[in-house]
Amino acid sequence: MIYETAFVLKPSCTDDSASKIKDAISSLVSEHKGEILVNDDWGLRTFAQPTSKGETKGKFYYVMFSADGTFNAEIDRKMKLSEDVLKWMTVSLGPEAKKDQIVKSYKNPNHEVTDKDRIKSEKEKKISSKTRSCWFSANKTQPDWKDPSTYKWLVNEFGKISPGRATGLRPRYQRMATTAIKRARTMGMISYQSNKVSYKVQ
Repeated sequence: MIYETAFVLKPSCTDDSASKIKDAISSLVSEHKGEILVNDDWGLRTFAQPTSKGETKGKFYYVMFSADGTFNAEIDRKMKLSEDVLKWMTVSLGPEAKKDQIVKSYKNPNHEVTDKDRIKSEKEKKISSKTRSCWFSANKTQPDWKDPSTYKWLVNEFGKISPGRATGLRPRYQRMATTAIKRARTMGMISYQSNKVSYKVQ
């Protein structure tokens, strides 16, 4: 199976500490005859809303790997033991057979989108909602918790996820969007109380 692990460290965390955590994940993957597919540093980002301990920023890291998944519990254990880790999440992306497709579709949250493309996309989403057509199936794409632009429009100013009867999404995509939003909230990418999203600190 293909998995992804995203984790956020305290802003004060040193590069050495971050490297130790990344190396620990790489060692586990290697020990279980897996393969690291993506190892990415998303940089310092604000949280969509402060953590329960008042943290407003964190250093985001991302690892995608292929493995049997038997050691995911060990990844959780290491994350819990580290005082530098603020948030983390490990989820399955799909079977090994779809490895190339999954890796190709990877997009970190810092990818640049021109204002022209953003405005065009927002207009298309509004039109889809009004005409009750599924924007994701029409554009051959799907919601991704790593990319707030794919789901922010589905969350209102009070943090409520719009239902399928309002979005026009097919049930399958509505479920996918709900899952993406819940994962994004876990990682601080979008607020629980509004549609405010995380952004990279320059």
